[in-house]
Amino acid sequence: MSFDDIIDRRNTHCAKWDVMEPLYGVPLKDGIAMWVADMDFRAPDCVQDAVQKMRDHGIYGYFGDDAEYKAAIQWWMKNRHGWAVQAGDIFTTHGLVNGTALCVDAFTEKGDGVVLFTPVYHAFAKVINAAGRKVVECPLVNNDGRYEMDFAAYDAQMTGAEKMVILCSPHNPGGRVWTRDELQGVADFAKRHDLVLVSDEIHHDLIISDAEHTVMPLVDPSIADRLVMMTAVTKTFNIAGAHTGNVIIADPDLRAKFAATMHALGMSPNSFGLFMTTAAYSPEGAAWVDELTTYLAGNRELFDTAINAIPGLKSMPLEATYLAWVDFSGTGMDAAEYTARVENVAKIAVNHGETFGTGGEPFLRFNLATPRAVVQEAVDRLKEAFSDLQ
Repeated sequence: MSFDDIIDRRNTHCAKWDVMEPLYGVPLKDGIAMWVADMDFRAPDCVQDAVQKMRDHGIYGYFGDDAEYKAAIQWWMKNRHGWAVQAGDIFTTHGLVNGTALCVDAFTEKGDGVVLFTPVYHAFAKVINAAGRKVVECPLVNNDGRYEMDFAAYDAQMTGAEKMVILCSPHNPGGRVWTRDELQGVADFAKRHDLVLVSDEIHHDLIISDAEHTVMPLVDPSIADRLVMMTAVTKTFNIAGAHTGNVIIADPDLRAKFAATMHALGMSPNSFGLFMTTAAYSPEGAAWVDELTTYLAGNRELFDTAINAIPGLKSMPLEATYLAWVDFSGTGMDAAEYTARVENVAKIAVNHGETFGTGGEPFLRFNLATPRAVVQEAVDRLKEAFSDLQ
C-alpha cells in the first residue's frame, strides 16, 4: 500500500471534498479538505477483494448467517485488544452515530440528562438534543495542552436527572488515549451516579504514539451491568460509507432493551458492510493498520513541527486518531479572524472548535489522514496565512 498516492476525490459525491465549498466557502478547484473524519487512502486489498467478490457474484440480496462476521469481530478484539467478546453480545447498527442515537433511545427518557466530557465529537450533542434529552457538559481541563478530567467538579454538577454518560475513548478531538486510572475514574463516576456508560471506541485501532489503549470492559468488570461498548471498522479501514458499526453489550437486561429498540425500528444491517467488516478484521487487515498508523505518525510529526513553529499556534499532542486539534488562542485573534485566514487565505476546510462544545472555542480541527504531500502543502499555506506573526 502506498499512502502517498494522490487520489482525486472531487466530483465523486464525497462529503469531505464536494461539500466544502457550499459549507465553508473553500473552493473545490484548489482548496484542501481537512474536515470530515475520513481518510484520503484506499481501503486495504482484503476489503477491495471482498467487494469485488460481491460484484462478480452480481446478486445483492439480504445477508444471512452472520457467524463468520461475528467471529471476525471476536478475533480482532481478542488479538488486537485482549478483549473476549461473546457473539451474542454483538449488535450491528448503521454506524456509531446511529448506535449513539439508539442508546439514547433505549436507555433514557425525554428530559433526562446525558453527560458529555467536552469538547467532544459534535454528533453526540446533536442526537441527544434531537431526542429531547438534555446535554450535560462536563468540561475537560486543558492542562498545558493535555486534556484531563476533574471528577470532583463533575460530581458537583450532577443533579440526579442524569441517566447516561458517553465517553469518547480515544478522545476526539483532543487525541488523548485515556490512562487506565482515568478510565477507572470514569467507571467510578458512572457507578456513583447510577449512569449507563456508553464507551465509543471507534478510534481504538488508530494509536499513533507509545500510549496504550485499554478497552473499557478490561478496566473494571463490576461495571458490566451498566456498560455499552461501541466499535467499528469504518474509521480504521476508511469505509465510513458502509455505515456499519457494532454495539456490544454483555449485560442481558441492557441487551434486551437495546434489542427491543432496534426491533421497533425494523433495523437490519446492509450486506456490503458485513462482508467488508469480515474481510477487514483479518491478519491482512491488521498488517495494513500497522502500516497506516506508522504513516499517520509521520504526518502528525510533520504537521505539529510546522504548526508549533508559528507563534500563537499550538497543536495538542496527538496520541491517537488522525485529527489534529490546534489552539489559536495565542494569536490574540478572535475566531472569525483566524478562521478566515485558514479558510479564505490558506483555502483549507476545517472543523470549527465551538461545534465540539464547551472548551472547544479557540480550536480548529485538522484531518491529517491524507498523503504527506497534501499535509506539506497545507502547512506551507498556513505559514503564509500567518506570516505576519513570524
